[in-house]
Amino acid sequence: MTTECNGKLFEFHPPGQREVRADFSGGAISSDAGGLLLREVEKRTGIVERFASCFKDPRRAEWVEHTVGELVAQRVYGLALG
Repeated sequence: MTTECNGKLFEFHPPGQREVRADFSGGAISSDAGGLLLREVEKRTGIVERFASCFKDPRRAEWVEHTVGELVAQRVYGLALG
């Protein structure tokens, strides 16, 4: 199976003042940039937040430090990124 290359750049939502782009012209390199892709998918689809809405939260509100959405997101990203 052959692949078809193109010069298309991927634009990501900036995490602050810096611009984030992926152009895949670095050769045979590796990094954990899959986290950026996961963040982008979540921003566009809301899949993690929708998944978190499936859970009921029986905790007392005044004792809650992290929302169910935050806890689910941490677990999903932890599993996905190893």
